[in-house]
Amino acid sequence: MRDAAALHALAELARHSIHSALALPGAALPDTRAFAAHGAAFVTLTRASRLRGCIGTLEAWRSLAEDVVANARAAALDDPRFPALTLAEIDDTVIEVSVLEPATPLVFADEADLLRRLRPGRDGLTLRYRERRATFLPSVWTQLSEPAQFLEELRRKAGIPVDVAVDQIAVERYTTLSSPRLPLAWPVAPRDTSRQRG
Repeated sequence: MRDAAALHALAELARHSIHSALALPGAALPDTRAFAAHGAAFVTLTRASRLRGCIGTLEAWRSLAEDVVANARAAALDDPRFPALTLAEIDDTVIEVSVLEPATPLVFADEADLLRRLRPGRDGLTLRYRERRATFLPSVWTQLSEPAQFLEELRRKAGIPVDVAVDQIAVERYTTLSSPRLPLAWPVAPRDTSRQRG
């Protein structure tokens, strides 16, 4: 999966899924045989460099191909933070797929120790407290570059009360392999001008 061509193919698969959901004509479905093994991925949509949808899976339970197809459709149409993507937005929306590596628990003595162990720009982080759970992908470090701010905003996203001590929260980290960021619109083939009449 570290193959750049495979990651590009996953982004194309995600794009195809959204076009199919919107009943748009497009290219043929990419070959998915290389993605038959179980895998977990997030699909992120951005528009004018701002988040437009992001849905994903933290634990692998279905084939990576199925996961990308389902999460792409959900990112476009079912992210509760945004209205469903419209046809008018296709041309200036960008899509990216992040494949998650297996998460590992973080063992730490206290909050200061936890902050020291975080690797800005590399770690995705998941917090679990009772029935509450939230994650930030590694890409979120571009907006929240300080570990303390990263952790604070993730706690807020998970809805964990401020008076809950960090040693009561289960913390896991993971890394991702990211596809190139592709335009959601299908590329337009260049016009053949060799046969134009004078």
